[in-house]
Amino acid sequence: MITTLNHLTMTQLEAAVDRIRESPKDNGVVEMIVRRPQIDTREVVAEAHFDVKDGLIGDSWMYRGSSKTADGGPHPEMQVTIMNSRVVDLVAQAKERWPLAGDQLFIEMDLGKANLPAGTRLSIGSAIIEVTEPPHLGCMKFVARFGADAMKFVNSEVGKELCMRGVHARVVQSGTVRTGDIARKI
Repeated sequence: MITTLNHLTMTQLEAAVDRIRESPKDNGVVEMIVRRPQIDTREVVAEAHFDVKDGLIGDSWMYRGSSKTADGGPHPEMQVTIMNSRVVDLVAQAKERWPLAGDQLFIEMDLGKANLPAGTRLSIGSAIIEVTEPPHLGCMKFVARFGADAMKFVNSEVGKELCMRGVHARVVQSGTVRTGDIARKI
């Protein structure tokens, strides 16, 4: 896996905003599924099972815990993370680097607040997931992997409007998702 490249500048990133805005509003294609069995470990899979209780089976979400819960346990509204494949392709610069973003689903779809507000449900394969309220923001790992300008870009006013860093979701109906499946708003 390629792990280092020259990071894009803010000018290069901003030049791609129109292309990101043109992402499909519905019927988005699942471009990649990634499990995180351990911290800093990624497995790209062609098929995955999403469970109402456990999230993505084989992913470490259940065991990571969260500083945002009273008991330090996993945050139920941060069970699944989704990123627009056009955004990750831009910041990562190579598809083999997409998993470094740390998200589980990469979908070519407009994830912006106007298109997918919290509470929106998506049918993907036989699973149904629901976009949740907590914002998905970048971290220091995102900066190290994609650059400070990438972090500023996804967390800019337009970046937050379009949820360029991605969205959090929870599983509301267990099911199987495959690369190539279509994510449909329901």
